[in-house]
Amino acid sequence: MRQLPIIFKREFSSFFATPLAYVFLLIFLVLSSVFTFYLGGFYESGQANLNPFFNFHPWLYLFLVPALAMRMWAEERKSGTIELLMTLPITRFESVVGKFLAAWVFAGIALLLTFPMVLTVNYLGDPDNGAILTGYVGSWLLAGAYLSVGSCMSALAKNQVIAFILTVSVCFVFVVSGFPLVLDAFNGWAPQWLLDAVASFSFLTRFQAISKGVIDARDLLYFLSFIAAWLMATAVMIDLKKAE
Repeated sequence: MRQLPIIFKREFSSFFATPLAYVFLLIFLVLSSVFTFYLGGFYESGQANLNPFFNFHPWLYLFLVPALAMRMWAEERKSGTIELLMTLPITRFESVVGKFLAAWVFAGIALLLTFPMVLTVNYLGDPDNGAILTGYVGSWLLAGAYLSVGSCMSALAKNQVIAFILTVSVCFVFVVSGFPLVLDAFNGWAPQWLLDAVASFSFLTRFQAISKGVIDARDLLYFLSFIAAWLMATAVMIDLKKAE
């Protein structure tokens, strides 16, 4: 664990070494504002809350977060620096977690930069700031779930574009797994416990519960377990692909 801060610092600073960080932040902030105040019907609702802001996050992250994660390992493999990284006196755990935490903290910074929206709704009315806080927590956990999948897909693919497409595809499955349209495909032949299991894996179901102001330990455990599982899969994938 001694090398974890070094890996974190290296990866975090690399975001700002290219225009990627600034482009990501700009796109995220602009789209968040557009979705909230225009497409989300903020003014039409007549209520001072950030529900329109959080409702779009699963779909906004579906394309933005994979773009953030696709370079994690694919770039290392393409440039050949992964061989050097593997020879350093660091554990696989430190390298995987360090890269992930750097991207997760960066995503958290992007979220914090939307704080003027909180000031706006408080100026316009009397919102439930507790629900807003839990919404931010849920959004950060959601971003972490997307990033953990992206980390594994980036370790799997040498090409960043392929890693992006794979991440979007896998995350899309986890987003829509709780949709009635998906559950109807199982209805009639699958037992109820299977339907409940498929629905329980939905990002959307878990995130909406938290963003409404209710933090259930089961939802927190789901996201943290999900992240841990995909990070372990990343470590396995790196070992399998290191000879290529």
